[in-house]
Parts: sequence; C-alpha cells; structure tokens
Amino acid sequence: MKGLLAKLRGVIVLPAVVGMMVGAMPDRALAATPGGPSAAVILHRAEAKALTEHKNILVEFGASWCVNCRLYDRMLQDGAMRGILNRAFVFATMDTGERPGDKLHANTPGGVRFEDSVGGENAGWPYLVVLNPEGKLIVNSMRPDAKAKGGWTNIGYPVLPVEVDWFMTMMRRGAPGLNAAELAEMRGWLTKVAQGILHG
Repeated sequence: MKGLLAKLRGVIVLPAVVGMMVGAMPDRALAATPGGPSAAVILHRAEAKALTEHKNILVEFGASWCVNCRLYDRMLQDGAMRGILNRAFVFATMDTGERPGDKLHANTPGGVRFEDSVGGENAGWPYLVVLNPEGKLIVNSMRPDAKAKGGWTNIGYPVLPVEVDWFMTMMRRGAPGLNAAELAEMRGWLTKVAQGILHG
C-alpha cells in the first residue's frame, strides 16, 4: 500500500459516499459518479481485500462513454469468465477518461495521476493493470509493438489475435494460480467473442 499511496501523495482522499468499487466485480456506474471515492481510497480497499484473500488486483481505467470498456465489463459479467477471474483477482475500477463539462460523470479523484504512474499515460481505454497485494505493478495492457510510437500499444479490450495473446500473457503473469484448463477456457471465450465482433 505504501508504494501506491506514495504515488498519490497530495490527492484529496474523500470518504466513500457511494458504494464500494472494490470487490467481486467493478461497478462502472459508481466509478463515474461525481463525488465518488478517490483513487487512494479505492486502492487501499483493494490492497486490504487482496491481502486477506491472497489474490492480485486487476484495475481497469476507463470512462462511462467507452464502448470497449463495456466489452470488458461484459466479459467480467459472464458466468464462466467471472468464475475463473474471481479465483485470481480483486477488481477495482477508476474512471480517467470522462469528458470535461460532463455533469453526470467525473474522473476518479487522483485516478489520472495513478494511471500515468503505472504506464497508462495516453494509452486509451480500457487500460488494465495487474498489481500485487502490496500495490506493485506486475503487468499492464501495453503490449510490445515495434510499429507503435515508443514500442508499445494498449490492447484495450482484446479483439485481435495479438491482443488476445497479450491478455493471456497478462493472465499468466498476474494469475499464476490459474491452471491450463482455465486459461484455455478464457482464451476460447475471448476468441469466440472476438470473432463475433470482427465478423458480426
């Protein structure tokens, strides 16, 4: 926790006046609510839960308007995927891409600063990171890409085969307790959904 909170130094920590965004599944509606908890509060809760449950933390940075974020949310709501992912992760959601002037949605206070500190500056959404229970970065959704500026590209929600491959790399690194059958089921689910998206 000290590592993450140090990155958020100077951020105002508000009491959680809306429901918790840490738990079995993130809540996109709560993440985008003005006056919601700060990134420091969300991270503190996630770290405490991850330590207790002996899991890593899967953080999604996104926005209420983000279509690919909805695809990610749909993946987390699928029964098969939920069963696998809940075994390995505590989930947290922060909004960092809300539009200025939107009176109904707001960025998570301190969320953009934290997203930038874990490699997500200008990455696009969703941007995913896996942290250990102490808040140290294990892996993020930036895959190596020789053609991209800086040599990295955010996979967002994985649709293309190379994106699915990187997501599976994230799972192997961030959830080493998942077995081969679970990883194969996850890859199969992602590939099937991707085919539907690509070939409608």
